[in-house]
Amino acid sequence: MKKTIKLPELGKDIKEYVLVAVNKEEGEPVEKGEVLYEVEADKVVNEIEAEDSGIMGKWLFEEGDEILPGQAIGEIEV
Repeated sequence: MKKTIKLPELGKDIKEYVLVAVNKEEGEPVEKGEVLYEVEADKVVNEIEAEDSGIMGKWLFEEGDEILPGQAIGEIEV
């Protein structure tokens, strides 16, 4: 079953983030709790952990892209 990965709201005043790193490529195993990707806003980098274990699917954005809170950014096969 595919599950959508969405950027959580990390701060009420922050309207957009920049995807600075993805730590898993398509097809790689993912463990719940490991850092899946990193986003930056206001010169602060936030590490976002995987909510589920599974196999990494497709990323919908590339490093350097701007992302909004709640926006789907990838998929994981759980």
